Formats: sequence, structure tokens, C-alpha cells
Amino acid sequence: MEHRLPRGQTAPQARPRHGRSGTAPGRQEGDPGLPRPALRPRPRAGPGGPPGRPDRYAPLTGRAGAPGALTVPPGYRIGAWAVGHLLGAGAFGSVYAARRAEPEQGPPLPARAALKFLPTGTRTPRQLRHLSELAERETEVLRRVRTPRLIRLYEVLTVDDPGRPELDGATVLVLEEAAGSLDALLAGGAVPQAGPALLAQVCEGLDQLHGAGWVHGDLKPGNVLLMADGTARLGDFNMAAELEGTHAYSPAFATPDYTPPDQFWAEVGERGTKIRPTADIWAFGVLAHVVLTGYLPLPGGTPAARRDAALRYARGQEELRLSAELPEHWRDIVQDCLARRHEDRAAYTAAALLGRVRAAAAGRAPAPRDPSASRRRRALIAAGTAALAGLGAVWGSGLLPLWHSAGEAGYERCRRGAVCFFSEENGRGEMCSWVDGGADWINGPTPCPWSSREAPRSVYNNGFDLTEGASQVDVLYYGQPARQEMLGCVKVGTRTNLSGTYRLRSHAWVPHC
Repeated sequence: MEHRLPRGQTAPQARPRHGRSGTAPGRQEGDPGLPRPALRPRPRAGPGGPPGRPDRYAPLTGRAGAPGALTVPPGYRIGAWAVGHLLGAGAFGSVYAARRAEPEQGPPLPARAALKFLPTGTRTPRQLRHLSELAERETEVLRRVRTPRLIRLYEVLTVDDPGRPELDGATVLVLEEAAGSLDALLAGGAVPQAGPALLAQVCEGLDQLHGAGWVHGDLKPGNVLLMADGTARLGDFNMAAELEGTHAYSPAFATPDYTPPDQFWAEVGERGTKIRPTADIWAFGVLAHVVLTGYLPLPGGTPAARRDAALRYARGQEELRLSAELPEHWRDIVQDCLARRHEDRAAYTAAALLGRVRAAAAGRAPAPRDPSASRRRRALIAAGTAALAGLGAVWGSGLLPLWHSAGEAGYERCRRGAVCFFSEENGRGEMCSWVDGGADWINGPTPCPWSSREAPRSVYNNGFDLTEGASQVDVLYYGQPARQEMLGCVKVGTRTNLSGTYRLRSHAWVPHC
């Protein structure tokens, strides 16, 4: 709910901007002068993991929680299948092992499969539309793109069971059964011996997917499936998007550790976030670094701290310091994948990288970078210099608000880690979004154009919480610039309508309301 504060009440100290002192110890948030940890954190094996692994470090493999998990009883029948044990659960569904319980009718089906339940039951209409879109995305890409490195789709079913409202209406994808995931393999803590070969297969999958005109949008270890023969497949296409020329539109969700910094400033509209294949290339670079060294390439013990490190790197405030444990054959590959800007990564397509990755996986020195690609890259950089000069003040501040015209999308547009204000109720209309504070919404370096003519009618604090290592989690908002005339506060995780009777001019992140 919205917390209104009396005029003149003293508020907790606002979160300092990038480059200022006063940041919480150990987070390295916004201050490149703070000491870096001697070693980057490795993935843990779980509670009580290998000795010497600091407990404050979260697992680094892109594993997510499972708020959307569905409980399906063993033996439950759907189509020709009997449900077995739970294989895994994520934010948008649950995957169960299954066996074929009826003779084949129609196209041949395997004896065993994996059933991915995408819930649509006891949800609000907005949630239903969103989950339906995610199900359609995954179904569409698996039906239309059948390649050796993508998990195979056998059929799509719909649960018709009014007696179980939590399952009724759920979409069920009948998929090729995998033996495990790269996420589980990395959880053991050791660098996998098969890592280089698996990375070559992942790059093959990206080449096949991009060649078919699609962007994965959420490449991470949990979405790389391992088959019984030890080979890899790409899976989980909830965020996949079909290219429309140079870009596509994907839901405004991502795994922060595998998201390129330019995506934090990507154009967001009613169709979602604008995304390009270079987002997958960045994610592949992070994945390769994790698989080959056990470390993430950017420093920080929390997603919020690593996000800030990515922003500093993108602005040129810090250099990328790859782990000394990264094999020499892979260093240029990872460096190219993790180029600062989309334009810099554009020359390194999955197809262009594949030969180099295969050579590195075989223990050979990859061929030198394609000189023509280097020339194209230099031309792109030169062509973008003037545009970047115009954005220099904004980039230098560390902030760039996301805003777009009115559309049908709601709160879901608000990116993870940001606070978003909307011109209409329930997250509709125009939106402005910040990942940090805003001292002047009208005349500051990061303006919110529509706020000069109308008052915000709703807000969503989608920032990181205390469990994710953030120390400034709630947001105060003010009626005057420079954080004067406090009007209220919104707690982390809160989405709520505002009265719309007052215009806002600034905001600040604070430890608590």
C-alpha cells in the first residue's frame, strides 16, 4: 500500500548516486573506488557447500525461485501421459517426468517425456493474459524451429479439470526428456570437464535459433538442458521473440546476471522490451566465463551489486577484468561477447563465433578475428560517437529513465530493479522508470517528460529487496525537486494506485519507509 508521510517529517538518508561515498559496505554500489573482492564468488553446492565459500554469495548459475510452481499429483493423467516426479520449477511453470500410459495414436510418441505445466488457473485476468502470452511464445518457437540443439516438442495439451482449479486450463508442453541441466552440473562447485564441448553445442543452438529468426532472451545455465548422452539442448523459450528486422520484442523479465547493460535502458513499449540477438551473445559470454572458471565476470556478492558493476563498465568507468583462470583460447571470445555496447557486439554473431568456439573447445587457438568484422566494428563505433556524445551527460549520471507512450501493457513493463511511475491507474498509460534516484524529474539529466503536465496515477517498486543484497529498498517521492516536500513512500514489491492529485518532481531510494 502507499505510505503517506506528514510534511516535514525527517526521512532516512537517500541512496547516494553512482560515484558518491556512503554506499553500504561490501556492495561496491556506484563507487568504482571501493576495493574489489580478491576472488569472484563461485557457485555453491547448496547449504553447507564446500568449505571456503563465503555464505553471503548467492549461487551464480541463474537459478530462480518458483513462485509459479504447480503441484501435480503423481499418476495424474493428461492426454496419453501419466505424471511422475517433479523435475524442476521456475517462475512461470513446473516440469514433471512422465511416462506414456496409453498406446500410440497418431504421430509416434516416446515412452518417456517431460511435461511442462504453464499455469493459467486461479489468476487475475491480467495474469492470465501474461501467462497465456508466455505459453504461446514457447509453443510457437518450438513448433516452428526444429533443430538438433533445441529441445524437441512432441505435442501441446490443455488441462480440462474444473475439480482442480489450480490446474484447470493449464497449457502442457510435452517435451523431450532431459537427464539434467547445466545449472545442476555447475552446482557441484567444480569446473565441468565437458564444459568447453557443451559451450560449443550451446553456440550451435544459438546459431540455429538466430538463423531461424528468433532471439532466446533468457540464456543461462538453468535453460541449458543436458541429455542422457551428455549433449546439450537449449530449452525454456518463455522469453523467446521472433525478429522483426534487426530486433524483436520480449517480456520485460530477465535474469540480471545474464542481461547486457544496454538492456537496462532498452526501449519498453506495449509489446514488451526491444531486444536483439546481441543480448544472447552477452549471455553466452557470461555463461562461458561461469562454465570455464566457476566465476561470474563482474564483481559483487549480490545481483544488485553486479548490476551496478555492469552499468559502470558500460559507461567506461571500469574495465572488464576477466578471471585469471579463464583459458587463454577463450579470452578473446569472452571479451568480444562482453563488449560494452550492442553496436560493439553486433559483429560477433553466433554464426561468426561458432568456428572460434569450436576451435577453443578442441584446445586449439581460434582463428584471428575477422578483419572485415573489425573494420565494421570500428565503423559502427565511429558512427555512434556523435550519438553517444549527446547521451554523455545521461550516461555519466548513471541513470536513464525508461518512458514510452500509452499502451495496453501494465505493471509488467517495469524492469526488475527499478521503480516505475505511470500516468494512469494499474500500471497503464505512459511510464517513467529509474534504477536509481531522480533529483529533478523535469530539468534534471534524467527527465520524465509527461510528469510536467500530469500527475502519476500508479507506481510499482520492483527494486531488489534485502534478501538480494540491496540496502536501499523503499522509495520516497516528493512534490519538489531536490527531494523537497515529501509526499509519500512505496515499499519494495508494492504496486499501487496513487490519488493523482499531486505532481511529483523527485524521488529517492531509502532503507525503509
